[in-house]
Amino acid sequence: MSVTHESESGTGPNPTAVARDGLTSAGPPEQADALRFGATWAEGSLRIADARGAVRTLLARAGHPPGLRVNQDAQLVVSELITNALRHAPGPCGMLLDVAPGRNELHVTVSDTSRRLPVVRAVDAERMGGRGLHLVLSICGRLRVVRHAQGKRVTAVVPLT
Repeated sequence: MSVTHESESGTGPNPTAVARDGLTSAGPPEQADALRFGATWAEGSLRIADARGAVRTLLARAGHPPGLRVNQDAQLVVSELITNALRHAPGPCGMLLDVAPGRNELHVTVSDTSRRLPVVRAVDAERMGGRGLHLVLSICGRLRVVRHAQGKRVTAVVPLT
């Protein structure tokens, strides 16, 4: 399990046109079966239940219904990454969910305005909280963190097999 930190001078990924239900097929022709959902929110305006619902809908469309363990794991990863962004970063945040063309992994990217890197703390049975990144790493194996001029992007890849 690992956390990879990087820096870049750019501003982040290009925005994607999103369909009315929030889901879109995206990418070049060779990735036509890729599915993507993107959202941004102002400070304090996101409900984590809405983000979990987006994961459920996207993965159901990709052939992974809500009752499957991989769908539930993906919802947990999204919940934990967004919770961290809401707790530790002021200002607007964003989320991008991207199911790879083979539909065997979900890329979850959460952007926020803090350049502070996430810290995987030692588990303390006496402390409330502090276990979210442990849960994410137990499901995904690693995180990729990219700092940029406006903050950072944290990406986790959830295996869907």
